[in-house]
Amino acid sequence: MRSNPSPFEAIRRTDTVNRAPIAFGLFALSRVFHGYGAEMLLDLGLHPGQELILMQLYDRDGQTQTELQQALGLDHSTISRAIKRMQHSNLVARAASDRDRRAKEVWLTDKGAALRTPLERLWMSLERGIEEAIPPSRRAEFIRTITKLEQVYTAARLARDR
Repeated sequence: MRSNPSPFEAIRRTDTVNRAPIAFGLFALSRVFHGYGAEMLLDLGLHPGQELILMQLYDRDGQTQTELQQALGLDHSTISRAIKRMQHSNLVARAASDRDRRAKEVWLTDKGAALRTPLERLWMSLERGIEEAIPPSRRAEFIRTITKLEQVYTAARLARDR
């Protein structure tokens, strides 16, 4: 049985990943960042992804499932499953739209609304960790770089779907 890895060697670097250190570094960071964030979300009783739906509703409550789907870049079945799960947890309510009876609107419940401050604290905690690692003089360039990378890989994913 293997002992727990140290925080600095969570994934052994193979010869292949040593030839792609930036890609692997981003993969490893994404993995640990997602895992850490997921643990924090579970402490709030949320599953990863549910916070994104809540944050959309904090900005504008009563959005249709289609609007949420488009805002988050998710497919219909994924958003539908997530909202059903959130309904069962009493985080949101869903009702037919007054404007279009075929559309379902999603509304925050008191329980879902009450998570706004804890979610904001969670995101600020994640932000502080990043700020500790990146000096103020390099943050704007870092943001430009990660934005560009997101655009590049979003385009690559869309191209694969065609």
